[in-house]
Amino acid sequence: MSRHSAIRVLLVEDNPFNQKVACGMLELLGCRVSLAADGREALDMVRDAEFDMVFMDCQMPEMDGYEATRQIRLQEAADGSVPTAIIAMTANAMQQDMERCLAAGMDDYLSKPFDLEELCARARALRRRAQGRASPKLVRGDLVLDPAAHSVTLAGSPVALSAGEFTLLSLLLEHAGRVVPRERMEQTLYGWVKEVDSNTIEVYVHHLRKKLGSDLIRTVRGVGYRIGSSC
Repeated sequence: MSRHSAIRVLLVEDNPFNQKVACGMLELLGCRVSLAADGREALDMVRDAEFDMVFMDCQMPEMDGYEATRQIRLQEAADGSVPTAIIAMTANAMQQDMERCLAAGMDDYLSKPFDLEELCARARALRRRAQGRASPKLVRGDLVLDPAAHSVTLAGSPVALSAGEFTLLSLLLEHAGRVVPRERMEQTLYGWVKEVDSNTIEVYVHHLRKKLGSDLIRTVRGVGYRIGSSC
């Protein structure tokens, strides 16, 4: 894929007016846009085609964006496929909404109205990062992260991670036994996560611990996080 190829975007939005406006702006920015009117349709489309980014409306009939995202992450984990960057589109901007988005497996959230050009730039950066990874598997006990396949297994069972969770886990495993400063973790996320605020890292680490075990990632207060001994 050339660096000038269009970013493949799935826009999941049930409101015809919002769908038309967002689709038009994305196409003006050079994105190749596919449309889904609800979460169930989005599931089918992600199963059948590859997208660089999904803009997911949170509130939809039949299946909302949270449940659709959870199902997509389970599907990706079972297939061993690359986690797609999923960006929530929400009219709310409360902290609890961000936490709910991340808990569902979304990578970021976007309050309406929003700057689509900024999001497209992050999609390009995320795609370049994913394409450039070809390093060996990272193993820690029963935990195996395969950068080339973009997959994670725990005791042989696939684990569904968001793209952001996968990125931070990769960073920690690459530096196993050493402390990764918060600033380094923030820099890793910065550029495609909308805003790395004071507790964004804590929220991501919390969800990784829930999925992989509470003892895996240790907090080094005032410095950062590490996996394994610092010796």
